[in-house]
Amino acid sequence: MRGTYPKNKAVVIALAALAWCGVLLQLYLSLHSAIENGKGVVGGLVSYFGYFTIVTNCLVCITLTMPLLAPASASGRFFSRSDVTAGVATSIVFVGLAYHVLLRNVWNPQGLNLIANDLLHYATPIFFLAYWWFYTPKGALRWTYPLIWGFYPTAYLIYALTRGFIIGSYPYGFIDPSAIGYPQTMINAVGLLFAFIAIGLILIALSRIQRRASA
Repeated sequence: MRGTYPKNKAVVIALAALAWCGVLLQLYLSLHSAIENGKGVVGGLVSYFGYFTIVTNCLVCITLTMPLLAPASASGRFFSRSDVTAGVATSIVFVGLAYHVLLRNVWNPQGLNLIANDLLHYATPIFFLAYWWFYTPKGALRWTYPLIWGFYPTAYLIYALTRGFIIGSYPYGFIDPSAIGYPQTMINAVGLLFAFIAIGLILIALSRIQRRASA
């Protein structure tokens, strides 16, 4: 990150701290619940890393942290790239919107669970989107990039279905073939992928408007 956007280091540190608080708090809660229910630490980790929300929030943490810790390294340079930060922004915005539309009425978290839930689904998506908009260089983002970014949720779907087949448990009801069948699961997955790509296209359109306005 050194030499790329040096003026916003404090912003990056603050946002990274916020994002890490969310994933670490949820990790503690997941492990505590798993141990109480006799599933042990391994069972808690398997459950924890089964969720797209967790994987994507971890991706946000890595995207913010690597350029801070090792700006000159290959990973630091990679996570500073405009196409990468835009792809991560698309992913975490998708997390927030998908939760708000599909899942917010499914459960009623309280206490620390509520704090973790709001950090993962609302605070981190909103603040990372603001960070992307105000602080990251946009570069020449191409209209085809959302198709490339779409490999990420596609890979997650394959992982979630494979994991679910092995352990007999799926993270989300709308991709649970044991409950709704594979045809409906695929229809839901394709619809979500289209939504993901649409979010990416919107962000690219906004970035182009911003670039023209600042030119």
